[in-house]
Amino acid sequence: MPTLLHLDSSADLVTSRSRAITATFADTWRGLSSEHTVVHRDLHREPLPHLTDAALHFPPRLRPEGASPSAEQETLQQLLIAELVAADVLLIGVPLYNYSMPSTLKAWIDYIHLPTVTAPFDDPTSQQPLAGRPAVLVSTRGAVYDPGTSTEFDDHALPALSLILANALGMTVETIVATRTLSERFGAPTDQVDKQHEELAAAHESATQAARRLG
Repeated sequence: MPTLLHLDSSADLVTSRSRAITATFADTWRGLSSEHTVVHRDLHREPLPHLTDAALHFPPRLRPEGASPSAEQETLQQLLIAELVAADVLLIGVPLYNYSMPSTLKAWIDYIHLPTVTAPFDDPTSQQPLAGRPAVLVSTRGAVYDPGTSTEFDDHALPALSLILANALGMTVETIVATRTLSERFGAPTDQVDKQHEELAAAHESATQAARRLG
């Protein structure tokens, strides 16, 4: 039974572009067959508690002596990791907030990045269960981040997520990007608004095609 783990993190529940694009992907996935299932976790509507103990960044055998992190959070961590490992494809909506990812998404990353469990530490051959698994990042940005502009490298969300998901967890990461999402709201020139519509339409088409290809 092909399973998609679909994460949303936008705080905008009405006009969010990242939510709209991930919905296109998820709807396409469901339409592939009656067996294609979607596990949806809305990190904004149901935010995860931030880790209250640094010991949870490590499995028990790597924790400092005397560490006793919250048993409730440890159980949650195991649930989130099991949910991720059970998925055939990971889909994440990544709106750019203050040049980085929403804190709700960062909290999820803190739970699922665990050396010896999802990321290699002392046995790379058996400690990377997600190696090769597809991850699709839907990145939406309010402003312009085109190559050659002064803001080209101001997106610090995708690099961080790629570092964790691709480098540490070994997943195959691809991105779908739509920029200028605030152009209409703030009265940008017509050509920028038109460009935003073009990018948004292309992002929805890319989401459809990616779901069909990965499903």
